[in-house]
Amino acid sequence: MSLAATDIEARAVLFRTCFGQLKTEIGRVFVGQPSVVEQLLLCFFCQGHALLEGPPGLGKTLLVRTLSDALDLQFARVQCTPDLMPADITGTQLLVEGHDGIRSFEFQRGPIFANVVLADEINRATPRTQAAFLEAMQERRVTVFGATHRIDEPFSVFATQNPIEMEGTYPLPEAQLDRFFFKIRIQVPDIDDLAEIMVRTTGEQSVRVSTQFGADTVLSLFSLIKQVKIADSVLRHALHLVRATHPESPEAPPIVKKFVRYGASPRAAQSIVLASKATALLAGRYHVATEDVASVAVAALNHRIIRNFTAEMERVTPEEIARGVLASAPAL
Repeated sequence: MSLAATDIEARAVLFRTCFGQLKTEIGRVFVGQPSVVEQLLLCFFCQGHALLEGPPGLGKTLLVRTLSDALDLQFARVQCTPDLMPADITGTQLLVEGHDGIRSFEFQRGPIFANVVLADEINRATPRTQAAFLEAMQERRVTVFGATHRIDEPFSVFATQNPIEMEGTYPLPEAQLDRFFFKIRIQVPDIDDLAEIMVRTTGEQSVRVSTQFGADTVLSLFSLIKQVKIADSVLRHALHLVRATHPESPEAPPIVKKFVRYGASPRAAQSIVLASKATALLAGRYHVATEDVASVAVAALNHRIIRNFTAEMERVTPEEIARGVLASAPAL
C-alpha cells in the first residue's frame, strides 16, 4: 500500500472515530433523535450551514452549543429580534483612543466571527438583518465600510426557527434558504426520551461534555470527504432527484407537478453529493452508493422545494414532496 493510501486510510479511521465520539458526547446531553445529531454532524463536517426547525423547548440551542463545547470551538449565539441590526452581527468600526492620545477607527468584530454561530429564531429578524448572514455564509468573509475581513475556519451557522408562531416573523426568502446545507426537523420526544430528559435536568447531577479532538483535527478532515469517489451512474441518480423537483421537468413525478411551484437549485445537488461522500466514509467505503444518496436527500431538498397554492391548501409539506421524489426515482 502506498504512503498516500496509508495516509487516507488513517484519516478515514480518524474521521469515523471523531464522528462517533462526537455523537456519543452530544448524546450525553441531547436526548434521543440520533438522526438529528447525525445530520448536524454531517453538515458541520461538510462545511455547511443548517436550519433547525421545531417547536420551542426541544433543545435546539443546547444541541448546537454542545457541538461547540465537544470540539472546544468558539461559540456565539445571536438572539434575532426585529430591532437587530446588521452591524450587531458583522461588527462595526469604533473610534478608539490609543496610548499616545491619537484617535483612530478600529474594527470591532461581531458574533459572526465565531467558529459555531447560532442564529436563534432567525425568522424574527428583518430581511435586512437576515441578509447580513448571506455573505458570511456563502463567501466566509464580511465586508464592513469597504474593508473585507476573513472568517476563520471551521465556520458553520446554525439557524433555528419556530414553525408554529408566524406573527411578527419574516419568512426566509428562497435565496437565504438555499444557503443552508440541510434543513433539520426536531420532533417532540416520546415518553421514554421525556423521562430521560427529566432525569438529567431535574436531578442532582449535571451532565458535562468532555472536549473531544479540536479545531485542528476538524480542519484536517474537511478535505478528506471530497476525495471519496462517486460513480457517474450514482451522480446522475442524485442529479435526477434534483431535476425531479422541478414541475416543468420530464423527470418530475405527479406529486411535484401537482404541488410544486419551484424546484431545488444546483446547491441541493452539491449538498447531496458531499453529504453522501461523508456517509460513505462513515460506512467504511471510499465510494458513494445509492443508499448514501437516499439517506441525505430529504434533508437537502425539503427547504429548497417551494410549494404552490394547492399544496398549502391541502397542507402537503415540502418533506412529503421530497420523500415522494425519492420514492419515484428509478432504481439503478
